[in-house]
Amino acid sequence: MQFYIDFDGVYMNSTVWINGHKLGVRPYGYSSFRYDLTPYLKFGGKNVVAVRVDNSDQPNSRWYSGCGIYRHVWLNKTDKIHIAHWGTHVVAEGNKVNVAVEIDNNTASSQSIVVKNRILSQAGVQVASSSKKVSLSPAAKSVSSSSQMKVSRPLLWSCDNPYIYKVVTTIEHNGKVIDSYETTTGFRSFKFDAEKGFSLNGRQMKINGVCQHHDLGCLGAAINEDALHRQLHILKEMGANAVRCSHNPPAPELLAMCDTMGLIVMDESFDMWRRRKTQNDYARFFDEWAERDLTDLVLRDRNHPSILMWSIGNEVLEQWSSADADTLTAEQANLILNAGHDASTLAHGEELSVNSLLTRNLCDLVRRLDTTRPITAGCNEPDPNNHLFKSGALDIIGFNYHHEWVKDVPQNFPGKPFIFSESVSALQSRGFYMMPSDTVYKAPKEWWLPYTDPSFQCSAYDNMHASWSSTHEETWDVVKHNDFVGGQFIWTGFDYIGEPTPYGFPARSSYFGIVDLAGFPKDSYYMYQSEWTDKQVLHLFPHWNWLDGQDIDMWCYYNNADEVELFVNGRSQGVKAKADSHQYHIMWRLKFEPGEVKAVARKDGKVVAEKTIRTASAPAALRLTADRTSFGHNANGDNLAFITVEVVDNAGNLCPHADNQVFFEVEGGRIVGVDNGNPVSMERFKDNKRKAFNGRCLVVVAADGGDVTLRAKGYQLAGSEVVIRK
Repeated sequence: MQFYIDFDGVYMNSTVWINGHKLGVRPYGYSSFRYDLTPYLKFGGKNVVAVRVDNSDQPNSRWYSGCGIYRHVWLNKTDKIHIAHWGTHVVAEGNKVNVAVEIDNNTASSQSIVVKNRILSQAGVQVASSSKKVSLSPAAKSVSSSSQMKVSRPLLWSCDNPYIYKVVTTIEHNGKVIDSYETTTGFRSFKFDAEKGFSLNGRQMKINGVCQHHDLGCLGAAINEDALHRQLHILKEMGANAVRCSHNPPAPELLAMCDTMGLIVMDESFDMWRRRKTQNDYARFFDEWAERDLTDLVLRDRNHPSILMWSIGNEVLEQWSSADADTLTAEQANLILNAGHDASTLAHGEELSVNSLLTRNLCDLVRRLDTTRPITAGCNEPDPNNHLFKSGALDIIGFNYHHEWVKDVPQNFPGKPFIFSESVSALQSRGFYMMPSDTVYKAPKEWWLPYTDPSFQCSAYDNMHASWSSTHEETWDVVKHNDFVGGQFIWTGFDYIGEPTPYGFPARSSYFGIVDLAGFPKDSYYMYQSEWTDKQVLHLFPHWNWLDGQDIDMWCYYNNADEVELFVNGRSQGVKAKADSHQYHIMWRLKFEPGEVKAVARKDGKVVAEKTIRTASAPAALRLTADRTSFGHNANGDNLAFITVEVVDNAGNLCPHADNQVFFEVEGGRIVGVDNGNPVSMERFKDNKRKAFNGRCLVVVAADGGDVTLRAKGYQLAGSEVVIRK
């Protein structure tokens, strides 16, 4: 038998031993890798696997990376003849499925085997099969066997109906099955077009995507399937149909979920190449390890039907002839990346620079392993003389920001498809509003200027953005009204730990997310939902707790209606409607008076939706809402429930300014995280208490095998409890 240990990711500089024998090192913290344990095992005795992680050289990332063995580890036992690591390559095109299988023979003699492939429908019904005899030489590594099958009238994979097929590959030796491996696949056709943008299965559509870092908020960077699925579900409910893995290889579980949830993926390799962005980052390993790391990324991920493009890098400094960031702080480097550079640092003439040749080499490497997907890179230098663009190797022109340059893309990049590989970078805190709302705040005004505000918060009106970027509405308008723009990946879907632009300490997490760190949507979430989905949307904000006589701007996102009328304490404040397809919200400027504000949406004169917000009185009680009622039959210690805690008044109205301390008790389980979405909270993520932030906080509980009861208490607040069944 053969024994292997597989690591999905170790951050970073890992060294692995078995029984004192050094198996190898792996610097890149996001790569998956395997070691063969077989020669060093003590059969019948004690075996010790030791892993050393050296993450002491700081800083080495521009965001919170986590540390240690933060993804799954697998022990695999195989026959000496087996399918190689990442040894199947499945390509489904039209009604044909091509399967290439790499086989390892660790015996000392020639072998004759039979390689069989079966294609199963989503219901588990066999729809095609193949069988092929293969001869193996002694100690042969990665002997290839290829076969082609046809599936009659295959069902297509799409964002709305992500239909999945399974390829089951088996090896038979002397009539006995000695290895079996399952590969997910899907039938879909897609095209990136220089004039018409993006189409999937022949239907033109926009990629409505978000960028995501890998941390899971209060749970940190360690992978948890329930937490990851919750993030993707919230984004899918918003109308997102795509995710960019920013800026590194993702956890395998994310790709599996995108396959089955219908989310398009941009799979990305590196945040830097040879030129570093922080003092001790991956740039110091790039020359030695980039080929191996990029190869392993493509081999590991190329069977996923959700992946429709590869990205070889994000905002790499090789876009320019010289753009050193070695002497800058992480915050300064993040700002200068988007500040623009002198034309003298761009490509000149027809001769390709070293940076352009490096771009070609990376693209060539990807194409040797996968010819079915286009290649792009996230570039924040929009000039066609950017060394990456000048290489001619990128299939898709990807801009990070620079929406004002988009109109010139057809002239600057003739015949090349275009997407926003990264966009927006609006700054928002859930539940915090800066008026007048029709004033746009840029923070900082220029990248080299400091930005301060005693609140340490950002406005949720969609009227605040970073110096290099735009509001949500501004960039979406460019994407929506230009057919050649294939779509965008917004920075970001969720807030994440690190990069707390525009503030420094005590801010410790981002303001970029459409959803806050705790998983609570900010108001812009509903703008996208009104544009990206057919769901009935009527989102009125902000809250209705202000000073008497204060001028308040009430915004409304809506769809599937002709007009919206606003009432304050029963008195109409007027009927408003969007003037055209370039307008995304309507607004009333009102004098505050306590009571209620009500929006009524009508279509063809009939009421289709209503939304009422009432002035909340003093905090009186806690309200708990769990995202699930049961952990299910297969629950284990990794299954989580996310419980929203709201501070409400005696009538059940959310108290929008409440910051009460809430204490938690749990029976039958344990608290694994608490949060409230406040980017400047210095409270612990693992605790039995949390302050509310603008009326809400979150507690995450895990089951210990039975029912879980969570109780919440607060000073002068009526307590509450919720039960999640086993």
